[in-house]
Amino acid sequence: MNGNMAEVGAGPLVASGPLGVLTSTTLDLLDRVLLVAASIAAVMGALVLTESVFVRYLLKQSTDWQDETTVFLLVGSTFLSAPYVQSVRGHVGIEALAELLSPRANRVRQLLVDIASLAFCAFFAWKSWSLFDEAWVDGQTTSSSWGPPLWIPYVTMSIGMTLLSLRIALQVWLGAGGGQRP
Repeated sequence: MNGNMAEVGAGPLVASGPLGVLTSTTLDLLDRVLLVAASIAAVMGALVLTESVFVRYLLKQSTDWQDETTVFLLVGSTFLSAPYVQSVRGHVGIEALAELLSPRANRVRQLLVDIASLAFCAFFAWKSWSLFDEAWVDGQTTSSSWGPPLWIPYVTMSIGMTLLSLRIALQVWLGAGGGQRP
């Protein structure tokens, strides 16, 4: 049992009705596109960091942009991949309680967890958009000698957390009775 309340019973819950199917299909497509982008960003971050180690320790040259570039790429990778991970319920969870509960009680538990997660992620998304706006309007940059703009990581946080919130909202709706078994 993986703790996915949508899988308790005869099969997974799927969105029903035109709006539900459209929302689910659109989020699935966005999740997969962003997963590819996040994967590319993670690989690029690894390459930049490897190049930085080579240049710094073997060639004895200064590296002032590589660390921040890697951090920006990994922040983007982390936040942009979060909606896909949630779509497959791949986040780390504690299954001990789920194993002890009846299927019905587990569905209620999962719904309550999803509602709490939605509240947190929606707040985080709102705050991320506020930070993005502030960094964009004020032209904020990092304090390094390279000084890249701070709106770059903030926009990836904002997009990722907004889509994660939408994904969780869809799961709450499905778990609260908005879905049907195929």
